[in-house]
Amino acid sequence: VRLVESGGGLVQPGGSLRLSCSASGFTFSDYAMRWYRQAPGKEREWVARISNSGSIRNYADSVKGRFAISRDNAKNTVYLQMNSLKPEDTAVYYCHVHYWEDYWGQGTQVTVSS
Repeated sequence: VRLVESGGGLVQPGGSLRLSCSASGFTFSDYAMRWYRQAPGKEREWVARISNSGSIRNYADSVKGRFAISRDNAKNTVYLQMNSLKPEDTAVYYCHVHYWEDYWGQGTQVTVSS
């Protein structure tokens, strides 16, 4: 299993970023996918989940209404559209799949600062 995140960067408060996670090594369309994040000095926290078909999406209260998770099963890719970004969204963002065990990507840094 391999998960590779991309799309992070430095953005001003109120700005937007779109993260991508390319997956391989398992049948992508059979598994729910999740995004997590970890800020400096804090524990990793769950951000969003999408069902295998994409029909069910769940969000942490801290990002609800600002972030949107989506997936393209033809491209084996899950996305996280992040709008109205706040400084407290600064973190390393990871995608995750539970395929017999937990797998994580290497993470992509998102920094929200003026």
